[in-house]
Amino acid sequence: MASDQGNNQSVERAASVLGVFLDGHPELRVTDVVKATGLGTSTTSRLLTTLESLEFVERDALSGLYRLGSATITLGGVAVNQHPVHREARQLAQELAARLGLGVNVAVRRGTSLFYLLNFEGRLAPRSTVLTGQRKPLHATGLGKCLLLGLGPAERRELLPEETLHGFTPRTLTSHTRLDAELDEVHRRGYATEVEELAHGRSCVAAPVRSRSGEIVAAVSISGPLSTVALDSREEELARAVVEAADSISVGLGYVGPLGNAPHTLEGTRS
Repeated sequence: MASDQGNNQSVERAASVLGVFLDGHPELRVTDVVKATGLGTSTTSRLLTTLESLEFVERDALSGLYRLGSATITLGGVAVNQHPVHREARQLAQELAARLGLGVNVAVRRGTSLFYLLNFEGRLAPRSTVLTGQRKPLHATGLGKCLLLGLGPAERRELLPEETLHGFTPRTLTSHTRLDAELDEVHRRGYATEVEELAHGRSCVAAPVRSRSGEIVAAVSISGPLSTVALDSREEELARAVVEAADSISVGLGYVGPLGNAPHTLEGTRS
């Protein structure tokens, strides 16, 4: 039993060391890892040396700084390729991004956040970083709104207490009353929009993806700079495209619509 506890502790410590590299600091000194984890210097150095030998981290020969290694890329690639939503969505999302010239993203819910499974960039919506693997707030994104449709009002309040509905811009929905009203509208029309709710100058349209049982298991969005997405003139076009994409992915997952009917189609959009 003592041996098992020691092994578990070692795994937890190694995981905490790797977790430090996920906080936006790609290269770290040993002292940085010590400060972030609270582990001793000798323990941290030993863990980093072991992780380096396994290629989970690598150390720059000149600076001595550590960064994530190739083994983490391999694990991430295998994990995402094995995900059923990723398998169904990847080619469709890539083709849609190329056709529209905008970003196309697919995400699932992980706890209180959305988790990006994949993203492709069109020529009109380039990004300097890859979104895959990143987490974003549910209440401030079109993807998140679609994922929240799978929960009732009471469940949403339990998952996201109102004090956690942080405002990122003046447009962010920071109360459950406003969020409930927005989600009622999303449910009615079959897609969500987001205009500068998470970041200035960005907007998107998104639609939910359902599994064989009808449960909302993911969401897909079309996104880009505010002027390029241009929802004031393109909302109907983009809403139809994202709903059709979500329905295609849902069909691939085995969804055949309520009571065995075909998946829903877009009935109408706002002017």
